[in-house]
Amino acid sequence: MSAVILPLIGQVDLSGYLLAVFFLCILAVIGFEFVNGFHDTANAVATVIYTKALKPVYAIPWSGTWNFLGVMLGGVTVAMGILKLVPLDKLMTLPVSVGACLVLSVLLASIIWNLGTWYLGIPCSSSHTMIGAMIGAGLAFTLYYKGPGVNWDKVGEIGSSLILSPIIGFGVAALLMLFLKHVTKSHALFHIPSGENDRPPIHIRLLLITTCTLVSFFHGSNDGQKGVGLFMLILIAFMPARFAVNHSISNSRVTAALNQTEQVVSKILNSHADKKQELTAFVAVIDNAKTSLAEKNEKEVAKTYKYRKQVEGVIKDIRLLLKDKQIALAGADKDTLTDAVTELEHVTDYAPIWVIATISIALGLGTMIGWKRIVVTIGEKIGNEHLNYAQGATSEIVAASTIGLSTFFGLPVSTTHVLSSGIAGAMVASGGKGNLNNKTLKNIALAWVLTLPVAIILALLLFMLFHLFI
Repeated sequence: MSAVILPLIGQVDLSGYLLAVFFLCILAVIGFEFVNGFHDTANAVATVIYTKALKPVYAIPWSGTWNFLGVMLGGVTVAMGILKLVPLDKLMTLPVSVGACLVLSVLLASIIWNLGTWYLGIPCSSSHTMIGAMIGAGLAFTLYYKGPGVNWDKVGEIGSSLILSPIIGFGVAALLMLFLKHVTKSHALFHIPSGENDRPPIHIRLLLITTCTLVSFFHGSNDGQKGVGLFMLILIAFMPARFAVNHSISNSRVTAALNQTEQVVSKILNSHADKKQELTAFVAVIDNAKTSLAEKNEKEVAKTYKYRKQVEGVIKDIRLLLKDKQIALAGADKDTLTDAVTELEHVTDYAPIWVIATISIALGLGTMIGWKRIVVTIGEKIGNEHLNYAQGATSEIVAASTIGLSTFFGLPVSTTHVLSSGIAGAMVASGGKGNLNNKTLKNIALAWVLTLPVAIILALLLFMLFHLFI
């Protein structure tokens, strides 16, 4: 906890009950990521344990370590996508108590559903849970404050990735398994381990350990970022002047990026008279951003909010310019604008290293403590037979690839659903539909169907409850 408390001491200027609520939110986000660790990350170690490639005493710390590294090295693209689900700009203009209601309702709704499904041993997506909770809290926000509480475009984008990823996992795993069955001549790859000492050959063991490592790392880089996003939501909701923009980016760096952008835009303006109106407006946006930069203050919310909006406006206009097919940009100019976008995004899309480290530790520790219930379901109950080596490796290769690509594109996916569907696909490819445990699959499907509506309703009701007392 000192990793969280120490960086905040001297920064928190809240008073009374809001200070208590703030630290309650911090505890809740750490709790959410801890539960995420033993709920979702158990998927990564299930195959390596049930194929006897590693004993639990080695597999769990190994997976926890790679989850930690995944969060630390995975960037913040997914985290920023999570933040964009809620009306962040609107929250900055409202009393801190409103942000407290929203954050607490999201976190507690997510934890309640995650703990319930974990207790029953049902693999359930923490991603679905959290996103459903954010939608529910956003809807409640709309009811009370009459503004857009949910970014439906972002919900659609994220929802598509959450729905398609398990379908892709099932199909690709089945195809890969069929390929292995008809191409490989290694009978050992399809062996079903039996007994305590029936371990895979060294080359297969290394393959399974490698796939476990990849799933663990990419889980951290994707799911761990969701915790980072929630942590940043707390900091921005309670202390917007300090955390809504990255004050560690020097004014000179931002000014340089704005000046370089303005030079390119001015050059284009001279050669594209037909674009004069929109390019002149773009120059005005850049000038406004420079003014806001000079006025920004770590203690004044209004000026910080204005600066953030101006920088976001410049980023948006640069992206539109880069996509404009009517303007043929020289290679050097395109590189200048791309570099400027990257630099300016560091102002708005960031997370302090201590936030990332805190979430990393919570996720890693969660992996090491509560893993067993979900592992048993994944390893024993999806199919009607024990996992063989090929099924374990196939499902984890597909899961690692899917999650890794999703992280690259900044899209959150469910490790639980991707891996579970991958195992189901590998089982079907091995022995047809009769090779699946229908009861377990029905429970997983039921949890999948119920997670979003339950999380939405829970968060909405909790927001209304907290609104009465905070």
